[in-house]
Amino acid sequence: MRAREGKSLGLGQGQDRPGLVWLGGFKSDMKGTKAVALDAWAEAEGRACLRFDYSGHGESGGDFADGTIGSWLEDSLAVVTRFAKGPQILIGSSMGGWIALLLAARLRQLKDAPKPAGMVLIAPAVDFTEELMWKAFPADIKREIETKGFWTRPSEYDPVGYPITRNLIEDGRKHLMMGGMIEPGCPVHILQGVQDPDVPWRHAVELVSRIARDDVVLTLIKDGDHRLSRPEDLERLIAAVKEF
Repeated sequence: MRAREGKSLGLGQGQDRPGLVWLGGFKSDMKGTKAVALDAWAEAEGRACLRFDYSGHGESGGDFADGTIGSWLEDSLAVVTRFAKGPQILIGSSMGGWIALLLAARLRQLKDAPKPAGMVLIAPAVDFTEELMWKAFPADIKREIETKGFWTRPSEYDPVGYPITRNLIEDGRKHLMMGGMIEPGCPVHILQGVQDPDVPWRHAVELVSRIARDDVVLTLIKDGDHRLSRPEDLERLIAAVKEF
């Protein structure tokens, strides 16, 4: 794993305010537009900011095809318990939204670990391996994954495409959350684009109905896509973080 501690980490004027933890998406990295914008804002505000690459992502070692939700969750837990101090705002994008909810539950189980003070989820792809992938795959793709062990999914973000492995699907089933109520342990603000082709906005609405808290805000952005990386989207993101 490779982690970057924001330059603001440890500055005196930020010690009484929660730090920021960036949890990226599937095949994304810590140098993305949103992560960099958050880090710059945190530095200007004297706030701690922690971002990192899961194994097989960005600057980290390992093979992406070997990764699973469980392994990336363990990466996240290891980085946060090692580098973060005090209350933290977990900011999860796409797959990172699922990781953020799983991570919050794990952190609450550890006596001396940092605790979530708030959560900002951007197009949260909770349970995506099952709900947005497996259930949507036609029979021939399912058969290829089951027999060959993987299928290469075309992507507009990567000309090579992404390997969707049997291990990813099977491990994902061990971490599903949408079948019951979800207790994040902190207030949650979700930002979701209505024009998102990867995570439908109705998926975010369903997630809101599963969160067992009243302090949950869902902001639907009518012309927003999956990335939500336009200047106006970044302003919304930082405004959501400021709430905590």
